[in-house]
Amino acid sequence: METDPACEREIYDPYCRWPAGSATLMRSAPWRRLVVLGDSVAAGIRGPLDGYRDLDAAARVAEALGAAHPSFSYHNLAERDLRTAEIRDRQLRPALELHPDLAVISAEGNDALRRSFDEERFHDELTSIIRPLVAQGTQFVTIGLFDLARSGLVPDPHAGPMAERFDRLDALTSRITDEYGGVHVGNHGHPLAADPGIFADDRIHCNARGHAIAAANLVTALAALPAKRTPDAERPAGVTPSTVTG
Repeated sequence: METDPACEREIYDPYCRWPAGSATLMRSAPWRRLVVLGDSVAAGIRGPLDGYRDLDAAARVAEALGAAHPSFSYHNLAERDLRTAEIRDRQLRPALELHPDLAVISAEGNDALRRSFDEERFHDELTSIIRPLVAQGTQFVTIGLFDLARSGLVPDPHAGPMAERFDRLDALTSRITDEYGGVHVGNHGHPLAADPGIFADDRIHCNARGHAIAAANLVTALAALPAKRTPDAERPAGVTPSTVTG
């Protein structure tokens, strides 16, 4: 972990610690081309917080992989305010052209913010992103969202219906991810998922602590992935992707 005195709170925050063996995981990781697709969560929109590095979750993990492997490349294609269909239409082709061996996807929040959230449509749109990546041999991870609706930052009467939609969203994303051989980072079930202290002043995005926690959860998810993946190969028999709750 980072030892800069300016990040002292993060250093001693147990929820920000990466799992045991993370250094070995970074050194032995097979991935050399990481691509991130998604909305503002994936893009790393955040608020600063004293004592924590001002760096988003995906960039933290990319930094560690890059330090371990000089040939490593990282491309974040995410843009804020996009729905899943827009992410597919704007980011999938550029992602495929980069031939990633690892993709991180966060592509659901703006869909579930709407009362018109349609699970069947979301299923079709998310799988239309995942399928071409998997067919190209890309290992993928989906990012669950923290539980903003139960944080007290969302006013009534909107909080209850929003919480219900986001619960359904996380369960559906996890099922889709498992179906296609990925791993879902279950931030939605994290012990601090509804803690207002992990959210930025805009009451929508995470602050630097939230991103530090999400990075630790992402590394835990990466540790659950198969050690190697052969392009265009089927998932090995007996390998069951796990949902990680941090």
